[in-house]
Amino acid sequence: MSDISLVLLGAGSSSRFDTPVKKQWLYSGEIPLWLHVTEQFEHIGDFAEIIIVSSDEEISVMKNFADYTYVTGGRSRQESLDNALGAVKTPYVLVSDIARCCIDPKMLGRLLASKGEYACVVPALKAVDTLYYEGKPIDREQVRSIQTPQLSHTDTLKRALETAYSFTDESSAIAALGEEILFVEGSALAHKLTTVQDLGKLPCLTPPSSQTLTGFGIDTHPFEEGKEMKLGGIKIEVDYGFKAHSDGDVAIHALIDALLGAAGMGDIGELYPDHDSNYAGIDSQKLLEDTVKRITSYGYTIGNVDITIVAQAPRIGAYKASMRKNLAALLNIKPHLVNIKATTSEKLGFIGRKEGVTVHAVANLNYYQWQRLL
Repeated sequence: MSDISLVLLGAGSSSRFDTPVKKQWLYSGEIPLWLHVTEQFEHIGDFAEIIIVSSDEEISVMKNFADYTYVTGGRSRQESLDNALGAVKTPYVLVSDIARCCIDPKMLGRLLASKGEYACVVPALKAVDTLYYEGKPIDREQVRSIQTPQLSHTDTLKRALETAYSFTDESSAIAALGEEILFVEGSALAHKLTTVQDLGKLPCLTPPSSQTLTGFGIDTHPFEEGKEMKLGGIKIEVDYGFKAHSDGDVAIHALIDALLGAAGMGDIGELYPDHDSNYAGIDSQKLLEDTVKRITSYGYTIGNVDITIVAQAPRIGAYKASMRKNLAALLNIKPHLVNIKATTSEKLGFIGRKEGVTVHAVANLNYYQWQRLL
């Protein structure tokens, strides 16, 4: 069995990556970048355990893709790494950033071949440009650009991080203990994805798939006297509304479930549970806005939606155009991509008895086409 654990850090906020999508959720083909990176390591190396560090929210989605060990990140890279090391049981640990998207097998081989020789082994590139420091040229032969992954003795790295001082990588933390660092030849392939322009420097990434993902949602609410009724975010002029924990907008609830279904992200009850007081009486439009923000950040764009409202009462024909415009604005798509249909139950069942409304919704998502930015 391998005596090396792999830690992949991806809990950052992507603050310098100016797109609505978190960079770890850009798609290469049909898999997100974080999984693309992880699978590259799996194909090249043999690891006792693979530990992925991210936020709690992202981890809940990541678990739908693959069965790794997931650890909640901290407020900084160093804190995230410290959290991950708590799960490492092997004598050696290889640490890399998910933003280092392209893994060079030869460079990784050089790292692993040097295991045990030094407390930390790191890939480094020589400087090729003339360098100045504080207005004066310096000897570029003495300068190295440090990359990841980095291979360390686990116990030494844990000890190096027992400090309030913030280090930018493992090697600098271990060097601060007085340990010697071994430099091996790095790779231009290990370019870090920081800004949108970096995407053009990552040959291992392929454009996202053109596949369309479809989700279906359905919701039902009974009527309640004396409440305001909203459907699709539009006030309906009747003297009753929906019995619900939130405002009961059954059309938006069905739509949220359709969007989450297409993204494989669960259902409305998981994200906005009806036992949570934060959602008591909440405007469902706010829930839809939050849902759109979530699925967008996870690498999807909304294609179109189709909604069928099944109601004996109230009559909503006069409201459909307003619903279409309002939902299109909330979804950030053109109005013609939102279709609203209305039908009755031919006086059958609870709908026919005018006791409530059921809404069916279908939503289509596509992968965010980041290559169009280049």
